[in-house]
Amino acid sequence: MMDVVIRGGELIDGSGSGRRRADLGIKDGVISAIGEINEKADRVIDADGRVVCPGFIDVHTHYDAQAFWDGTLSPSPLHGVTSVFGGNCGFTIAPLAPGVGDYLMPMLARVEGMPLETLEQGVPWDWTSFGEYLDGMEGQLSVNAGFLVGHCAIRRVVMGERAVGEEASSEELAAMKTLLADSIAEGGMGFSSTLSPTHNDGAGDPVPSRHASRDELVELAGVLRDHPGTSLELIPGVGEFTDEQVQIMVDMSLAGERTLNWNVLAPNSLAPEFADTQMGYSTIAAEQGASVVALTVPQPMILRLNLYSGFVLDALPGWGDLFRMPIEERKRALSDLAYRATLDQRANSDEAGMLKALADWGSMTVDQVVEPANEKFKGRQVADIAREQGKTTFDALVDLALSDGLYTSFMPPAFGSDDASWQQRGRVWLDDRTVIGGSDAGAHLDMIDTFAFSTQVLGNGVREYGLLDLEQAVHQLTQVPAELYGVRDRGLVEKGWAADLVVFDPDEVAPGETYTRTDLPGGAGRLYSEATGIGHVLVNGVEIVCEGEFTRERPGRVFRSGRDTV
Repeated sequence: MMDVVIRGGELIDGSGSGRRRADLGIKDGVISAIGEINEKADRVIDADGRVVCPGFIDVHTHYDAQAFWDGTLSPSPLHGVTSVFGGNCGFTIAPLAPGVGDYLMPMLARVEGMPLETLEQGVPWDWTSFGEYLDGMEGQLSVNAGFLVGHCAIRRVVMGERAVGEEASSEELAAMKTLLADSIAEGGMGFSSTLSPTHNDGAGDPVPSRHASRDELVELAGVLRDHPGTSLELIPGVGEFTDEQVQIMVDMSLAGERTLNWNVLAPNSLAPEFADTQMGYSTIAAEQGASVVALTVPQPMILRLNLYSGFVLDALPGWGDLFRMPIEERKRALSDLAYRATLDQRANSDEAGMLKALADWGSMTVDQVVEPANEKFKGRQVADIAREQGKTTFDALVDLALSDGLYTSFMPPAFGSDDASWQQRGRVWLDDRTVIGGSDAGAHLDMIDTFAFSTQVLGNGVREYGLLDLEQAVHQLTQVPAELYGVRDRGLVEKGWAADLVVFDPDEVAPGETYTRTDLPGGAGRLYSEATGIGHVLVNGVEIVCEGEFTRERPGRVFRSGRDTV
């Protein structure tokens, strides 16, 4: 007697090889039979006309906090994701020490777009060690989840307030290395950090990892050498990297004897040579004996920006001081026309670099508003509103934001939605120097909807644009990320391997419409999207999604490095 039989489906096993018709039998959480199965089962899933494949693996999420108020880690499983990795970009909520949580909460609210009240009300903050943090999730998750150890928390625990603005002493660096080693021994999946100028804390200052010396980054990466089944992740900067930034990635990989993945490569036909330049960093690393891969987003980057959180906008020259101001002071500053003019001038100057494109205020579209009186502006371009009101585009944008308490969200044009960009995207996906990822699921809750990356690949990449065949797409979403993180017995459909599986309709699979769902602790909203065409999702042999709806089951495994990875 089997627990589950999936009958009559087209099996795509994740290896990239061709599909075949086969039943799957599941017993005690693993795949026990593949082929024609006549044995009875407690649950039979009819997969006729559908594809059966390994569950999708998302290597770049920020579900570190959401795991405590939403064990489904929604909406990712609705899009076929069965394993996630958090703790990216140097941002984790463990380990902790007295007062550290009070620093991390506003930092995450600022840099990762998680509402402060949600972090305060939805997370217990009652652990000290990384192992205790992982223990708190045991038995609570629908999907499997592993978490890297973030540089910012490590630095703050060891250095206290000196973590911002100071380099570490030799004694502090030794203490950080010990704390990192202990956290990995307790199950941390590796080490992550960020040097990105867009990453600032709750006070508007560069986050702790941005104050680290080159030696600190390399020494911490070197800790991984003694811990099997671990990985490195880094954001070296924004745009084209300097020789120094590339060399830091190389040196970290060599020190840790691990592959380092960096975030994020976003192909765009406006700069077709840029993706080749960025993939070239992997070639430079390989020539020195290191291993570096790029995470690449599989869709146009549709941003939603606002003057409340200020994320991304705070990287514009001269704008950092604005977002260090308390909200009421910020409102007063933005009401000063002379101050506004200075902000506008700096944003449009050459010193803004590639971020100068954001300052085309008139091209932005109003996405979300707060006040009922502003509903009439939703979906309209700022240029049209400004013309109607007889204002400059920047004045129209700021005045609307002020009337909404700065919560109005504005969408810049979605660069990269043209056919040429999609063609370039497909070429990048199939390059061995990249991994499809960078979803940021669990973060930037009012800003992006890249959590639907898997159904974007299957719907747009395969069916709409024909950039790759279905077998190649499944391979890129399963075996490739599983091997990047060394996940044991997952990423392929093999007898004896974990029964993490997706059953989907290849003619229908796609992300659904993005909308705002108000379900966070404290009452805040988040961008959300269901999927179409995803019929069943199983984790460790247990169904967690049935025809687009979550079940009540929580069979997910909290991954621990060395035990669940090699």
